[in-house]
Amino acid sequence: MVLIAVGANLPLGEGSALSTCEAVVKKLQATPDIEVLSVSSWYESAPVPPSGQPPYVNGVVRVRTSLSPDDLLTLLQRMEADFGRKRSVPNAARTLDLDLIAYDTLCQDDPRLTLPHPRAHERAFVLLPLYDVAPEWVHPVSQRPVAELLEAVSGQEISRIK
Repeated sequence: MVLIAVGANLPLGEGSALSTCEAVVKKLQATPDIEVLSVSSWYESAPVPPSGQPPYVNGVVRVRTSLSPDDLLTLLQRMEADFGRKRSVPNAARTLDLDLIAYDTLCQDDPRLTLPHPRAHERAFVLLPLYDVAPEWVHPVSQRPVAELLEAVSGQEISRIK
């Protein structure tokens, strides 16, 4: 099971952050070597850390892929660039953010790619949509199920928008 978090808080052109997120899902569906199995609902949440930026739209896509984790990360970063992502300062507002949250049960701590994502278990905006597409998911390091992880972040504000 491969889980990809999708987020945005800046519009791309005349669109909205939500329309960008939906467009990248279509692009993933059209990508060779990737099979989109399910897409979560879309949620809105405040930026983390708080910054005065517009709210984020977030979701999670569950896929099957023959790509290696590194090749998938390269593809996701290319898609971010195609959708206008500019990497400036950490936690800057962005037109698209694609994070590889989990790749099966692989655990790795590599300068380029850490799996599972090192902060996913702390963020309701990742865990709630992840629960939509993979309620059976268990964090491969802590061995805690996603429902239990969600309870730990229950104070974080997040609302379903679609």
